[in-house]
Amino acid sequence: MLYLILSLFAGILLGALFFGGLWWTVQKMSGSGSPHLLMAVSFIVRTVVVLGAFYLLVQTGWPNLLAAMLGFIVARIYLMYRLKPFPEKSDSGS
Repeated sequence: MLYLILSLFAGILLGALFFGGLWWTVQKMSGSGSPHLLMAVSFIVRTVVVLGAFYLLVQTGWPNLLAAMLGFIVARIYLMYRLKPFPEKSDSGS
């Protein structure tokens, strides 16, 4: 049971790293001299880290992998809620 909980937290951390890194990359693209290169490098680094960690987790058994995937999805949902843009206020008096 302890390994499942640790795997869940590992998945949350991986999701925060992946989707937080995506958010950071998108924020930095407008000021970048080569946004295509920034996006490509960011994607490769984030994907290699996450897939490598999931590969290590699958070595401990599929229940741990499922717990980590659940944590990954929880992090995605949380960050989508937390980082969503606020609606713009309209100054029109209609």
